[in-house]
Formats: sequence, C-alpha cells, structure tokens
Amino acid sequence: MASPIIDFLLTRNSVPIPELKEPAPNDAEIATMIAAASRVPDHGRLEPWRFILYRGEARVEIGKKLAALAEQREGPLPEGRHNQELTRFSRAPLVIGVVSSPKKNPKIPQWEMFLSGGMAAMNLMISANALGFGTNMISNWYSDVAEGRAILGLAPHERVVGFVHIGSYQGPAPERPRPDPAKLYADYAGPWVG
Repeated sequence: MASPIIDFLLTRNSVPIPELKEPAPNDAEIATMIAAASRVPDHGRLEPWRFILYRGEARVEIGKKLAALAEQREGPLPEGRHNQELTRFSRAPLVIGVVSSPKKNPKIPQWEMFLSGGMAAMNLMISANALGFGTNMISNWYSDVAEGRAILGLAPHERVVGFVHIGSYQGPAPERPRPDPAKLYADYAGPWVG
C-alpha cells in the first residue's frame, strides 16, 4: 500500500544543529507547527505542555546566562567549553522549547502528562519537517538544573521535554543506523515471568 505519509515518516531524520540555517519558519508557519503539535493524546484535555520560542537576540542572551551558570557551578571554563555554552541556543535560527507543565488531577498521573508533551514535541518536529525545515531535539545539562530551567523561562513545577532546533537545510539529512523493526515487537505471550 503506497502512502506519502508513511514514506515521509520512514525517511524522517534529524539534521545536525550547526547545519540549520536561515530562514527560520515565519510566524504563520510557527502557528501551524504549534497547532499540529497540540493535536496529541491529552487525557482529560489538560494541555499539560506549552511552547517557548527562542529567536533573535534572546538566543544570544540565553547563551551568556548559561555560560555564567556553568562557570558558577564548575568554576572557570576552558575557552572551548565557554564558547559551547555561549552558542547553545544560537546555532539554529529558531529553537522551540517544549515544556511539560503538569496540572493537578486525581485521575491522570504526571508521567502520562509528560508523555503527552513528548508526543507534542514529535508532532512539532514532524510538522516543521513537512513544511520543509530541518529539525533536531536535545535537552542538555541545563534542563536538569533548577537555575537553568529558570533562565530558560520555566516555572519551578515545569520540566523540559526538549528543545527543538529548527532551520533551513539543504540536501538529505545524514542517515544513521536504525533498529531492526522485526526485533521490536512480539505477540502477547502471557504475564511476565522473568
């Protein structure tokens, strides 16, 4: 059965972040990507995620703050590491933070809300790819540090699902080894016995 959607999904790849260039998606394209990202399973219709756009000069300012935080935590950084922190958010023309923002609910567990955020991140990447842009998603050390999350605009109860780097990319994205799908599933064989 031929399907352009299946063909698209079977060839989707991440692009190396430094190779993502201008132009970035425009405001209308971003609105389309966010609309697609929000069409995910969301038990209870809680919308337990949100999106933060990092673009323009804000990307450079965040890099300065992350470099300062890294030095505060680790002491003086070697020049290469310092420069790495400075450019964390300025390597691609647009970074969209996908944030897990769980809601209190007696019936829906927090882990399920976080998974919904992961699905929103994947829909965001797929929609950007469908619009012709390259993407890559990372989290990194600052996602696991309260001070880093605060710098990036997250509230104390929120967590990073991922930072989706988006930009234009020429040529096919590099391929990487993929798992053999036949080894990833099996018919149910009864309760786990170890």
